[in-house]
Amino acid sequence: MQPNRGAAHQVVVRDEQEREYLAYVDARSPWLRRVAYLLAHDWHRADDLVQATITHLYVHWRRVRAADNIDGYVRRMLVNEFLQERRSLWGGRLVLSPDAPDIPAPPLDVATQLTVRAALARVPPRQRAVLVLRYYCDLSVAETAAALGCSTGNVKSLTSHALGALRALLGDPAPHPVERM
Repeated sequence: MQPNRGAAHQVVVRDEQEREYLAYVDARSPWLRRVAYLLAHDWHRADDLVQATITHLYVHWRRVRAADNIDGYVRRMLVNEFLQERRSLWGGRLVLSPDAPDIPAPPLDVATQLTVRAALARVPPRQRAVLVLRYYCDLSVAETAAALGCSTGNVKSLTSHALGALRALLGDPAPHPVERM
């Protein structure tokens, strides 16, 4: 029997551990890409962040697969990759064609979403990471602190500053009082 020479690309899986890794990455890549986009505000940078994260994930898969919360572990890897990129020289990127943005399928309320994303892009990276983890990923203060490797008090402070900055950028400088029952 002749080998299948028509197949453009075949993935050879070596063992069960690699099968688990491939299954995880296949299932969670869309979610990772959305989180990365909210952090980076650029689909190409988001793809780069996801690629770097899943590469690190592959290297450390033996340790990661033993974690109690694999998604939390990988989310922390992604946020660390984003923050590390922002600290390095690669953090400042040159946009070559601002006329042709990479736009996803239109959501229900495009105007509001674009306004909020534009404001979120102007919030400092660490504060942006807190907002994405707390309000997009729906993590608790403790889970966000674990993902960022900081204290819960730091998360609360960052969240307060980030929400204040976001309100100011959106033209709502006064925080809304919370009704107490």
